[in-house]
Amino acid sequence: MAAVVALGFFVALELAARHYGLPGPLTTQARELIGPPKSGPMLYAGLALMMVVLTWRQRFVVTGAAVGIDLAFAVVRWIFDVKVTHGHPFGNGALWVLLGCAVFAVTRRTGRERVLLLKGVGLGLLLVAGRKTGDTWLLITAKSRPEVLDPYLANADHALGNPSWIMGRIVTATGAIGFNFLDTIYGQLAVAAVVVALYQLRNVAAERRFPRHHLVRTFLLIGLLGPAIYMIFPVVGPVFAYGTGTDHWASIALWSPQIPSDGHWAVANLWPQTPPPISAPHSIPFDDVTPRNCMPSLHTAWATAIFIHSRRGPRLLRSAGTFWLIATLCATLGFGYHYGVDLVAGVVFTLTIEAGLRSFDRGWDRSGLRLTAYGATVFVALLVSYRFLPVRMAEYPWLAGPLLLLAMASVIYGYVRTVARWEPATAPVRQPQPQPELL
Repeated sequence: MAAVVALGFFVALELAARHYGLPGPLTTQARELIGPPKSGPMLYAGLALMMVVLTWRQRFVVTGAAVGIDLAFAVVRWIFDVKVTHGHPFGNGALWVLLGCAVFAVTRRTGRERVLLLKGVGLGLLLVAGRKTGDTWLLITAKSRPEVLDPYLANADHALGNPSWIMGRIVTATGAIGFNFLDTIYGQLAVAAVVVALYQLRNVAAERRFPRHHLVRTFLLIGLLGPAIYMIFPVVGPVFAYGTGTDHWASIALWSPQIPSDGHWAVANLWPQTPPPISAPHSIPFDDVTPRNCMPSLHTAWATAIFIHSRRGPRLLRSAGTFWLIATLCATLGFGYHYGVDLVAGVVFTLTIEAGLRSFDRGWDRSGLRLTAYGATVFVALLVSYRFLPVRMAEYPWLAGPLLLLAMASVIYGYVRTVARWEPATAPVRQPQPQPELL
């Protein structure tokens, strides 16, 4: 049933993309069977997720097959002098092996072993397809929403002290080193999620079953629901609406793709030096290329999910989860991709989804359902206030700012308190009683 629903969603998104003259997720994924993949590391991350159901011997065989296929593709491209100008020169092998394992499961496995292997393949393919789905969603937002609501968030952001302008000046001052360090972390968020997920799924091969709840579920659901909010509240971000857009970082970026200049669409060249003045907001026209992917900040949402799911791991994993969250927050603000109010909404968005998933796993637990309803209410209240009260928020920052942070903190507190009730209490270790010595 889940496979049928997912396939139906991908087909619907494919048709919607074709309506705007764009390739959909199925088309772009099929092209990567032969052409250079957009993200080779993502394909190998999907393969790594699939391998949690395999034995160590099978993992070595599968990895060797993927690398061998990639080497064959490299030789063919070298013979025919095919230049890889976009994407990565590797990753095709991982995709071919994923599909091959699906065929092997259907033709050579039976019963529970077939289901387990198909679940592993599905998990890997969903991670890859999720990335393609997100890319298609972003293109559709740019084509279908010609006007953006950045002036509303720019006003509301005064309540938080315009953090994007502050972090933008800091990151700009660090130059190429600071920018590219954060850009690497920002761009490889999915790989960090796979590391946490692999730890959570480390016992699948031995137990022959998946745990009830893990990070990949939350990650995929965030990516599925988030773009729907983009369509309701289209925003491009400070560097685009109030800066020079892609030109701001073009001279020092090492990994960012070459994107056409969009600075002439900005209201004014203010970011990151001068916060915009408080004024009556209105929607503004923007190009049909830049994604409307700010409200809520899904990078913040994903980084928050990584942080939450790393809490049960060893110290190194917990430290990495904390580091990735802090670095992602700095990047989203410092690059000018988000306003501060986007981050507040992103945190509430993630905790609401996490609460809903965990409530479902516990048979629709009442305390979890209350938390989910409360988180959804707070999230809607945030969107309504950003849309209809931004000037009041800017005029009374001493009131609106603490209220925003208090609303977010209340959801965090509710989540921590509810989840703490669900966690089994650790029984104290009984100390052995001293025994009398025999004489």
